[in-house]
Amino acid sequence: MSDPIPVTRDGDGPGRRSFLRYSGAVGAAAGLGGGLVACGGPESTNETGGGGGTLTAVIGYGNDGSWDPTQTASAFAMAGNEHIYEALLGTDPISREPYPQLATAVPSDLKATTWKFELRAGAKWHDGKPVTADDVVFVFDRILDPETQTLAKGFFAGWLKEVRKVDARNVELVLKFPFPDGAARLTLAKIMPKHVYSRAGAWEDATKGKAIGSGPYRQASHHPKSNTTFEAYDDYNGPRRAAFKKMNWLTIVEAAPRVAKISGGSADAQISDNIPYANIEQLKGGGMTVEGGAGMNNLFLMFNTEHKPFDDVRVRQALHYAIDRAKMIDVALKGHGKAATSFLNEGNPSYRPARTVYGYDPKKAKELLKEAGVSGLRVNLMAVNVSWITDCLPTIKASWDAIGVRTTLDPQETTAVFTKLDQKKDYQVVAAASNPNQFGIEADLIMHYNYGPENIWMGYARWARSARAKELFRLMDKATRESDATRKKTMVQDYIDLVAEEAVLYPVVHNELMTAWNPKRLSGIRPQPYPGINVLQAQWV
Repeated sequence: MSDPIPVTRDGDGPGRRSFLRYSGAVGAAAGLGGGLVACGGPESTNETGGGGGTLTAVIGYGNDGSWDPTQTASAFAMAGNEHIYEALLGTDPISREPYPQLATAVPSDLKATTWKFELRAGAKWHDGKPVTADDVVFVFDRILDPETQTLAKGFFAGWLKEVRKVDARNVELVLKFPFPDGAARLTLAKIMPKHVYSRAGAWEDATKGKAIGSGPYRQASHHPKSNTTFEAYDDYNGPRRAAFKKMNWLTIVEAAPRVAKISGGSADAQISDNIPYANIEQLKGGGMTVEGGAGMNNLFLMFNTEHKPFDDVRVRQALHYAIDRAKMIDVALKGHGKAATSFLNEGNPSYRPARTVYGYDPKKAKELLKEAGVSGLRVNLMAVNVSWITDCLPTIKASWDAIGVRTTLDPQETTAVFTKLDQKKDYQVVAAASNPNQFGIEADLIMHYNYGPENIWMGYARWARSARAKELFRLMDKATRESDATRKKTMVQDYIDLVAEEAVLYPVVHNELMTAWNPKRLSGIRPQPYPGINVLQAQWV
């Protein structure tokens, strides 16, 4: 899986299960689960000629998750929304540098506690009505509303106090303290038309797929489990105009039909994400460009710290030291991965190796178990049945068996795993996948996504009330409030040392996500280290 959290379809409320229904994260997990089987997939109408024809893309995740930008973590919907909606500031899909989108400029002083934005003159919604400051305030009021549970709240409520209307085309953002990293986070607050989404039932419509924005493409049709189509919005006057007259994005979660759609001389599509490692050379041999994006995508282990002996840090560390990561990368990931040496991936701007790095050391693993007074340990490893995760599980079992820990592998549908966690069922260890890069590469955002006193993941691990957890949360809050970038980076790196030592929820390997495209048809494609595609800077050859 590549979505940061596993996903299903829609729902409501603050709980994990309802959040999954909103986000569509389980659909993304399931999308990676298919093996290479007989070809097939949804039928679609294609116009594949260059210079104004239809761009046909294959997305390896479901398009039946929520399309509400304030809620979704669905890979398909988030990628689609980048083309339909705008924020005050957008960010480059790779570097994540902010640039003016609906606003006319990035604030000159990002350390100020008030940011002023002027909206682009002539910006219009896809129904032809003008974009105004009221629309901006409307969206931020929803995000900051203490009575409304949204995913976006977690990215803004800690540092953003309020958003004020100055006049029809000007707004002010009032910060609780200087927070320069907030500029890049603004891309997560897609501005939505108040006259559309303030109507009764409109948020549920957004969850089901209704999308009306101000971006370069408008949503032309939406067919859950089949495809979503886009058309260039002729009245768009923003910074990145549509290069394709029409786009047809197919959702094909099974690996074989997804690969078949972009294979051979009669290929129906020009680009696909989520390419299986086993098909890379086949596609390259057929003339496709296949490149990977390396980022936070990872296999992690999460321990139930209320289930002995996993309350003992030495046991958690022992199980990490026991894993032969080099074998896992070679056999399961076909070389497209790196052993985790920090919670962050090596390409993250805030990365440095953690003080505790879990190199392959079965002797040390045995010593730690002995120190903890643990012998004859039997572990049931509950795991999501995402294809690349299940490929990695035999290496974990062999590694743990080799140090005398008798291991049972228990892969299940992602929905089943997280339903059990929601219901607070007992478990020992979970293996799953995560990728916070869908939201950004900022270390503070990534770490708060995974750790925090009210964090869902910490609820699953049952660790948040421990003394070490409280120390961590204090250090995290202090780092968030630090406005000096150099000092903040050091503070984050230091508290990641604590995270690495405790190994409550911690990555084993970081792996690449592969994208394939036809270089004879498309230029300007850059593979993302997170699910989906972004073609705002692409064009026909």
